[in-house]
Amino acid sequence: MSPFEEAAPVAPGYKDFEFDLPGALLDHLVRALDGMSAAMLSAESIRAVPEVQGVYQLFLDGELVYIGKTDAESGLHQRLARHSRKIHHRKGLDPARVTFKAIRIFVFTAMDLETQLIKHYGGVKGTKWNGSGFGANDPGRNRDYSKPGEFDQEFPIDIDCELGEDFSGQQTAAAVVAKLKTLLPYTFRFETQARSRVPHADLLDTKVTISPGPMTARRLIEELVRQLPPGWQATALSALLILYKEQEDKYPRATILARS
Repeated sequence: MSPFEEAAPVAPGYKDFEFDLPGALLDHLVRALDGMSAAMLSAESIRAVPEVQGVYQLFLDGELVYIGKTDAESGLHQRLARHSRKIHHRKGLDPARVTFKAIRIFVFTAMDLETQLIKHYGGVKGTKWNGSGFGANDPGRNRDYSKPGEFDQEFPIDIDCELGEDFSGQQTAAAVVAKLKTLLPYTFRFETQARSRVPHADLLDTKVTISPGPMTARRLIEELVRQLPPGWQATALSALLILYKEQEDKYPRATILARS
């Protein structure tokens, strides 16, 4: 279908002319995406992607599962890196199964390219990670009791993956949890002081000794919690790991790892 719409003259010397810019952009964009080869969603591949506005697709075993768009402030590189991190340490999900395509778009129109692309490729049913919670940020403490999203149900976090870092020796519990938080590719939340990001006083004041050797999140948390003052609990949910001063059994799809 031509993007040009040219009406019959409505008066001598005058006619209407309309160019379907959104439709033409979508058509060319789809052809460009379909004509590309996908690359593995790895740090090495993403390194070549600039921090620019555009659209991208993610594939699982070659099947399209997610479509997203970015702006110039949170560009393609940052978004793809975030997704690459998220697919690690997940049960049943080998990161090598996930690939991507990304296209820079120099001029955005008012159309919602993400919505139009999802619609073109079969709607949310055709891109099953859209609407599944895959692209969401941590919703916060108040949502810990909610049912996990479909992505986290299908691929829950794996707390038994080796961390590849040395935690051995004596240090504050606060130092341990801060280091663990930076290493984990999924969300790890721990209790802080009221209305701040400063770790709880128990974490700051307690010295713990971590044994040497290969360490997983499970083993590290179990060792840590045993040395905390009474009342602490570590819990693995489908999407995240939490450490709070509480005794709570009502989290959905949760495993209590340790209590002090």
